[in-house]
Amino acid sequence: MRLLIVQYGGDYREAFQLVYKDGIETYHAQKYVLDTVLDITKQVDEVTLLCCKSTQIYNDVIAKGLRVIGAGVEPSQQINTILQILTRQKPTHLVVHFPMPDIFRWAIQNQVKTIGLLADSFLKTGLSRQWKNYSLARLLNHKQIDWIGNHGVNSCFSLQQIGVKPHKIIPYDWTHYVTPELFSAKQLQRNGDAWKLIYVGSVIESKGVGNILDALAILRDRNFPVTLQIAGSGEIGKFTDYAERLGIRDRITFLGVVPNHLVIKLMRDADIVVVPSWHKYPEACPFTIYEAFCAYTPLVASNHPMFRGNLQHEVNAMIFPAQNHHLLADCVIQLLSQPHLYAKISAASAISWQRLQIPVKWADLIKRWLYYSSENDKWLHNHSLTSGHYNSPSC
Repeated sequence: MRLLIVQYGGDYREAFQLVYKDGIETYHAQKYVLDTVLDITKQVDEVTLLCCKSTQIYNDVIAKGLRVIGAGVEPSQQINTILQILTRQKPTHLVVHFPMPDIFRWAIQNQVKTIGLLADSFLKTGLSRQWKNYSLARLLNHKQIDWIGNHGVNSCFSLQQIGVKPHKIIPYDWTHYVTPELFSAKQLQRNGDAWKLIYVGSVIESKGVGNILDALAILRDRNFPVTLQIAGSGEIGKFTDYAERLGIRDRITFLGVVPNHLVIKLMRDADIVVVPSWHKYPEACPFTIYEAFCAYTPLVASNHPMFRGNLQHEVNAMIFPAQNHHLLADCVIQLLSQPHLYAKISAASAISWQRLQIPVKWADLIKRWLYYSSENDKWLHNHSLTSGHYNSPSC
């Protein structure tokens, strides 16, 4: 048995060194993934972790039975390179971590047992997008594709809405070692000359980074003192220049990629966590929301469809229409001007975090599928969308 797990980005060769030699996780659940695949190597011939968009090209065996491959390509532009790697590796079992139709098509044509483990939302907007969603759903419904996991319940219902059969869809989550039990609810209290905002995630336009900067300029003009920390990689140069043009560069700190264990501390020290994603960005259920709930730091978030039901305005977050920086600024002012509202939202964090928990974890789904038995198959069916365990998104 040869298991191959294909991911869009990441570098598990580097992660292996950081996790097991230095004890550092750059991103959430890296050690969990590595621990899981090392355990699987004891029962299969080989496990391969293929990262498509790596900074280097490599093909190394880093532990007995564990191979890591960095393709060094953007898969949407050089998909043939990825398909050639798959052909050379000859997997018997394939796990696909992003919705790339050509990879699923390759698996069907080569009769490779396959599951998808996605972290994406699928919105029915525009004819072009609807056609792509329809084509993807047809592939995912093929009998060669055994299961489709998606991170979070709302994202799974979005798969059903584009035509994927609900009995094949399983909501999954990662393990969470940090929980709200480690902290307590917060009261509104300014430490220093300005309130502290933080954004954690990809530094790109569709994640709403420009909207935060525009809101900061509005807050400056209203003499409302705030600073912003931005943690993550991406178009940092572009947004640094934009902050300069807005005249707010001195209020922003670009931290770059921050080790995962420091993210909660940064959030705990902040007064607000901002999650301003545009609707077009295919969010599932961002770790930022889980982590903000753990830190008891109130969220100011966009009304992205995948947040529906999980985030409620003035209950456990402040919600503004995506891409509306004026109302983003208003939410910040309202939250930081009303101690009772701030305390109420912070206090709701623990129960909000608990409601996000899902029984199926990443490793469970892979192992139950990989080690086929009637018991494991029944377990998977009992956790699909048709099991009755999950509520569809509400207001």
